[in-house]
Amino acid sequence: MIKNKNNKKIHMLVWNEFLNDARVLKEAQTLQGVGYQVTVFALHTPNKTQEKEILASGVKVQRVARSPFWKLRGKHKKHVDNTKHVVTPVKVKSLATHRQILRLIARLSTHAGLCYQMVKSKPDAIHAHDVNVLPTAWFASKICRVPLVYDAHEISTSREGYQAFRNVVGWVEKKLMPKAVATITTTDMRAKFFARAYGIARPIVLQNRPCLSENYTSSVNSNRLRKELELKHDDWPIIVYQGGLQQGRGLPKLVECASNVPNAYFVFIGGGRQTTELMQLAEHLCVTGRVKFIPTVALAELPEYTASADIGVQPIENTCLNHFSTDSNKLFEYILAELPVVATNFPEIRKVVQQYQVGEVVPDNDLNALVVVLNKLVCSPELREVYKGNAVKAAPHLCWQEQEHKLVELYRQALYK
Repeated sequence: MIKNKNNKKIHMLVWNEFLNDARVLKEAQTLQGVGYQVTVFALHTPNKTQEKEILASGVKVQRVARSPFWKLRGKHKKHVDNTKHVVTPVKVKSLATHRQILRLIARLSTHAGLCYQMVKSKPDAIHAHDVNVLPTAWFASKICRVPLVYDAHEISTSREGYQAFRNVVGWVEKKLMPKAVATITTTDMRAKFFARAYGIARPIVLQNRPCLSENYTSSVNSNRLRKELELKHDDWPIIVYQGGLQQGRGLPKLVECASNVPNAYFVFIGGGRQTTELMQLAEHLCVTGRVKFIPTVALAELPEYTASADIGVQPIENTCLNHFSTDSNKLFEYILAELPVVATNFPEIRKVVQQYQVGEVVPDNDLNALVVVLNKLVCSPELREVYKGNAVKAAPHLCWQEQEHKLVELYRQALYK
């Protein structure tokens, strides 16, 4: 790729701590690699993240405290611990109201801090990652009079857990998305949705593909899961799910599968609100010996974990348009780790799995079909080898490097047209 020699500054904005955001990291590294100076503005949590750091790639990270009340919390906790209170229903309601007000003040303060830090460092372009930072990024771009790029990772007007905010989200995107000089999303279906919903040019599609790097090629013969979990049966395949343990992803059914798919281990890598529920379900079904949980691991280590499994599964459910239109990180991570894939039969997922013949798709929310397909793969090492061979061939076509030129071209047009 041709390098940019003017060293223009691109500011990316996220509403997370920027510790495990693979998509943002890849985009930042790509732009940094062609000569831009990229700074990611994120959230800071004391004793967990650094306020400022420079990554090995040269990408800078600037974090702003997610709450201005951090310093007061310790003092308040000591006061509460040393004081006896009688809590009445009226007080409970009052406390809840106060907490909501304080939470709103904290969030507005954080957005103001992020905006201030971006404006102060005089960017040449601002890149908003998802709708929760779009207004802040747009406001900063207006002050600085620089182009705004909007990267819609999700369809947030139809997204699990966003039902209460869908009208606000839709209003924000309808007002601000057309003001961006360029828009990006993750699948063809989502690109069509945004174009039709907001009357804009179809966004550029950058799928959530991992980089084909030494982390993957050196991990092919990994045995990490078996060693770390001390799995006794070396001949039992490992079925892995990696990602957030959240509602709508079909995870309780995957635990239930363990009762009907013998001679196999089920490993969940990740964390989330459903973790406790899944652990309790495994205990209730008496499958804790074969259902294991590993907390979220660092991005650099994830390929080694993934490659040490034998089958990758994505049983996502059709609870919203965002799910129905997804393909997701894990689908491509499984393929680059040379795992046969078992995934829900949604359009974008089916397109990848069937075009490259890397696994099998099953109907949405169908426990029996999932059990049948998993048993089929568990009992047939030969079939797993066929899908593995196809994954090896598909990997060079389904990695980040194969599509990153579209991001570089987008910025070339945005900054030099």
